[in-house]
Amino acid sequence: MTLEEVRSQDTVPESTARMQGAGKALHELLLSAQRQGCLTAGVYESAKVLNVDPDNVTFCVLAADEEDEGDIALQIHFTLIQAFCCENDIDIVRVGDVQRLAAIVDAGDEAGAPGDLHCILISNPNEDTWKDPALEKLSLFCEESRSVNDWVPSITLPE
Repeated sequence: MTLEEVRSQDTVPESTARMQGAGKALHELLLSAQRQGCLTAGVYESAKVLNVDPDNVTFCVLAADEEDEGDIALQIHFTLIQAFCCENDIDIVRVGDVQRLAAIVDAGDEAGAPGDLHCILISNPNEDTWKDPALEKLSLFCEESRSVNDWVPSITLPE
């Protein structure tokens, strides 16, 4: 057995548990941010917030289903938002289930279709730094991911 095989065996359960912990923390953070009124949803709305007050943004979630992967315009927006977030030290993650995200933040129109949840920003609710345990867990998750050159890690939301 090679060293790479040993390492991959050791990290698989750890990375799965780490991913589940991050998914649960993201779920908690989204609910908490929504209760405090510091959640911005939508690509264009998020771009406006990032342009006006980037220092107040603490976390960014990019979400795309499989059918969104072919949307070139959306992918360009994602690239620009990712670059802006990286340049301004804003933690950022990707989520692959827009429907699950819509269920968490209870965003939908009268017909039940989810609104634009391709980008969600979480801002500080006031001048003081927001001390949320879920935000701290996600910041640590993003920091650990960056240390292995995964600049925009993917998170799976819990069922």
